Amino acid sequence: MRIISGQYRGRVLKSPPNLQVRPTSDRLRETLFNVLAPRIEGSQFLDLCSGSGAIGIEALSWGAAHVTFVDKSRKMCGLIEANLDMIEVPEPETDVVMADAAEFVRRAAAKAEKSWDIVFYDPPYDSDYMHVLSVFGANGLISPGGVLVVEHYYKNTLKDSIDEIRRWRLLKQGDSCLSFYEGE
Repeated sequence: MRIISGQYRGRVLKSPPNLQVRPTSDRLRETLFNVLAPRIEGSQFLDLCSGSGAIGIEALSWGAAHVTFVDKSRKMCGLIEANLDMIEVPEPETDVVMADAAEFVRRAAAKAEKSWDIVFYDPPYDSDYMHVLSVFGANGLISPGGVLVVEHYYKNTLKDSIDEIRRWRLLKQGDSCLSFYEGE
């Protein structure tokens, strides 16, 4: 895996040690960031179910002000830290949190202190996406004008609207889809 564009362009990241983690392909990452490009500079970015951290690191490379990485695996959090250290990202620009995605967003919603400009959610394809999406739809965790992007298997049908958020774009590439949601 490599960083596609921006400040860290061309840097190679360490990959997950096994096939239980499904990294977002370089091609799909490039498509994602071409869509998000106008929104990234200076953004607060949440990489939920981070895996290797490639999406969040790409966001930093494109100019995100701060990225929060969330993964439930201690090994993946260690891998994210190693990748951040390897490309020398300043610590104030990142947080790495070991937590289950649903629990993390529930806690964030209960605190009502934080919202993100861009959220990327890429759970295992056999997950129940609605546990997390319903929290985003009802709790203002996405900043006004912000976007929630969900990577999912093309056969997993996600709703077009969830409480206060609406899907405005669906991109399919291979077996993967990206659903883009915005608040109303």
